[in-house]
Amino acid sequence: MNQFNRYALVTGLLVISFFGACAQGKMKVTLEDVFKKNTFYEQSVRGINWMNDGQYYSSQINMMGYPQVVKMNVATGQQESILLDGKVLGLNFSSYSFNSDESKALVATDVESIYRRSSKGVFYVVDLASGEKQQLMNGEKISYATLSPDNDKVAFIKDNNLYTVDLATNDLTQITTDGSWNQVINGAADWVYEEEFSMAQAFKWSPDGKKIAFIRFDESEVPEFNMQLWGPLYPADYKFKYPKAGEKNSEVSIYVYDLASGQSTKMDSGQETDIYLPRIYWTKDPNQLAFIRLNRLQNQLDLFHADASTGESELIISESSATYVDLNYNDDLQYLSDGKSFIRTSEQDGYKHIYHHEMDGTLIRQITTGNWEVTSMVGIDEKAKKIYFISAEASPMERNFYEIGLNGKGKKALTPEKGTHRINMSPDHRFFIDYHTTTQQPSRITLNKSNGELVTVLEDNASLRNIVSSFALGKKEFFSFPTVDGTELNGYMIKPTDFDPNKKYPVLMYVYGGPGSQNVLNSWGGTRDMWHQALVAEGIFVACIDNRGTGGRGRDFKHSTYANLGALETIDQIEGGKYLAKLPFIDEERVGIWGWSYGGYMSSLALMKGSDVFKAAIAVAPVTTWRYYDTIYTERYLQTPQLNPSGYDDNSPIMHVNKLKGNFLLIHGTGDDNVHFQNTVDLVDALITADKQFETFYYPNRNHGIYGGNTTWHLYSMMTDFLKRKL
Repeated sequence: MNQFNRYALVTGLLVISFFGACAQGKMKVTLEDVFKKNTFYEQSVRGINWMNDGQYYSSQINMMGYPQVVKMNVATGQQESILLDGKVLGLNFSSYSFNSDESKALVATDVESIYRRSSKGVFYVVDLASGEKQQLMNGEKISYATLSPDNDKVAFIKDNNLYTVDLATNDLTQITTDGSWNQVINGAADWVYEEEFSMAQAFKWSPDGKKIAFIRFDESEVPEFNMQLWGPLYPADYKFKYPKAGEKNSEVSIYVYDLASGQSTKMDSGQETDIYLPRIYWTKDPNQLAFIRLNRLQNQLDLFHADASTGESELIISESSATYVDLNYNDDLQYLSDGKSFIRTSEQDGYKHIYHHEMDGTLIRQITTGNWEVTSMVGIDEKAKKIYFISAEASPMERNFYEIGLNGKGKKALTPEKGTHRINMSPDHRFFIDYHTTTQQPSRITLNKSNGELVTVLEDNASLRNIVSSFALGKKEFFSFPTVDGTELNGYMIKPTDFDPNKKYPVLMYVYGGPGSQNVLNSWGGTRDMWHQALVAEGIFVACIDNRGTGGRGRDFKHSTYANLGALETIDQIEGGKYLAKLPFIDEERVGIWGWSYGGYMSSLALMKGSDVFKAAIAVAPVTTWRYYDTIYTERYLQTPQLNPSGYDDNSPIMHVNKLKGNFLLIHGTGDDNVHFQNTVDLVDALITADKQFETFYYPNRNHGIYGGNTTWHLYSMMTDFLKRKL
């Protein structure tokens, strides 16, 4: 094993239901193994940055407690040099990026998380030849520092305003001046865009480095949410703008700043202000900006091209739906270098596929077709006229890597092995790195030629495989069954390794179930999977079912829950509980269910509406009424509460507390900025009013993930104890 492999950074607790017979002498998984000893670390290859000449890539590793960025030879997989050395620089950096000619690197230190995707930190520009470092803003914390394509400047956000700094002179230019906390944000997303449109940075350099496009958020009229932070003598109020369903959103607008003139020009996005502007793109023309507009109900998506100098815009493509147009399925827009056409994805024919358009929007052709989903575009090789993509063609439970011609012909699987493949492809499309897992195999990371031919194995997690082989782990077995209306649902179950078909076992179902999500996949699982293995070691069956509304099976399956969240999903989970209860080795009196977030919403409803099936449930950080959740997510699936009040109320757990019969454990963090603690407070109040006994626990100041220090150990220990007592 080469030096790089030996010191590849650990990226997390990624563990799985690995096949293992309960052979004599094998150990049982314990909570201590999972949460105290960190027995099941998975090695990975991280921080990949393909280099310009196509012969090398860089990767961030950890060397004796210090970060390093090393230069790797693509052909051999061997390390050739050290590009950045944290020990030499005196910087404990956590991320890095290069400028366009790879003469400079931008590194981030002392990074502080804000919400799910936002952060701020201290940034340095490092000259790779001399090793000299230049600190930005005298060490003040800034966000989203980004080098200009012409290598001269860095743009960043500070205190809700957009700045640039000239690297040669260190001259600072403040582009916006009206940024203010809880009022106006320039160049960074507000809370709800960050959470639901998966964006934090909201500015982009033009291809020639002469302009910057940015989104401005006026959130002055968005209602504030007040979250108390416990600890001081007088608890502090933390107030931030959070638009709950039906309430006012930020007013958004797009500007382009010209560095030469020092002027900003507003792009024309139409007269309607109650809209979303979730994406900006530069075309290959440095004076042409593209952007996406969604209406409030998200059932119409429009693509515009705008003149960056005048702001005049032209509608290029408009797509509408009787339900909603999912941005996540229309988010692979790429402009070709000839400046004459672009490639995008859409699920307009019922499945997410790839389309080729002329610059005026005229369709050239639909490149992929079939009753299966393209899950992501990976790359476009214009010289070879090929597109590389990942899809669920083989099965909704598999993800494989393919190539296809721009003419829609010659589709070929490049990773035929079953399982889940995550791909990082070089910009010249000569090589790709494949992160491959299955339910029985932790990450095997390989460097491959573009035709799929193996170059070298970068990491095979041999150490973890050896560790796993010494434990008696249950195998994850897939199954399917029909619901009451005949719809086939996919699921998996994990049996104890000493399974006795003559015994009766309790079963715990794990659920998330939200629109477009998937839990039933042929992939290496996470910490929760390993907790499930600890439960299996205690003689508890674990099972999981992807209900209607989940992903990987096309638009109609996903959109079936539209305007009535919780109805079909709960029916499917109850039907799943009944299916499992009828198995000869399951004790029908000991069927439980648990979930987190949307899964907590589902487990609460399942226990209340399915009281004849479920005897116990755990709900962690649940939504208990969609009236308390944010605009973008909730209205996409339910419209507004003003338009669809029954869709909000009919399947709120708060409305079904009188049906509770089983054992219920309700858990929430008081510092949850996403699914507010308010959800649990109101459910608790309704349960008390209905004279229902239950158990509840809150974690002071913990956010939606409920972690930090001893928290995770405490949480899973408590849940394990509850299941032992009640299931």
